[in-house]
Amino acid sequence: MLRTFSYEFYMLILVTRGRCVQFIDFSSTCCTEGDLVILQPGQAHRFGTDKDWDGWMILFRPEFVMEAPDTGHQIQKSVPPSGLPEKMTLSESDFQRLNTLIMQMRADAAMTAGREDIQDLLRYQILLLLKFVSIHYARALPEKGCSDATRRRFRQFSAMVEKQYARWHQLADYSKALGCSEKSLSRATLEAAGMPAKAFIAARIVLEAKRMLAHTGLPVGTIAQTLGFEETTHFSKFFKRVADLTLGEFRLKQTES
Repeated sequence: MLRTFSYEFYMLILVTRGRCVQFIDFSSTCCTEGDLVILQPGQAHRFGTDKDWDGWMILFRPEFVMEAPDTGHQIQKSVPPSGLPEKMTLSESDFQRLNTLIMQMRADAAMTAGREDIQDLLRYQILLLLKFVSIHYARALPEKGCSDATRRRFRQFSAMVEKQYARWHQLADYSKALGCSEKSLSRATLEAAGMPAKAFIAARIVLEAKRMLAHTGLPVGTIAQTLGFEETTHFSKFFKRVADLTLGEFRLKQTES
């Protein structure tokens, strides 16, 4: 049985050869040479059964890149990994540059030097890597056809959903907090994420429910209360409607995978 993990750290996977499937938050993501997978802390992840592929994996805890360097530049503020997508397809030149940078990091990690010096060097290299990736991502954004205002509104909305999904289930709560109409918020979400704002909120709640069902042995009633549902039956119906399977069916599926 292939196990699904939930990490407390970031994981970057750069595929350098072959094809593979990564399961991220219970959805399959097909990857090939030149694809970069970015896993956030708390996401559910499972490696597929593919064997004929190779790549780099970089793991680091959030505080490793959030500590301020000993300069006044505050580099880490410009490269938040949380703002990057789950998967990016790099151009040939960008792939080669990133591959070379990771190879240099591996070589530097084996240098004979003090532990703190090596950690400082690797921290700056990871910040450099993240900055490079964020620039690549920013270059691709205009191709999605969203205006800057639309992207900005959606980023504000998605960040608020991430903080409040267990307390606020209604779109009106978010539109009021953001000072905009429900219609404009839903339009921005539809353009940026391909789904209405109400569906975006529901999907985030169900995702957290899936994570808790897969990674904890908590009773359904406790999970329901944690996610802001007063009645377990209401939570069960909500999950079935959004996920298209029952809570028990989902939990059983995880043990059979």
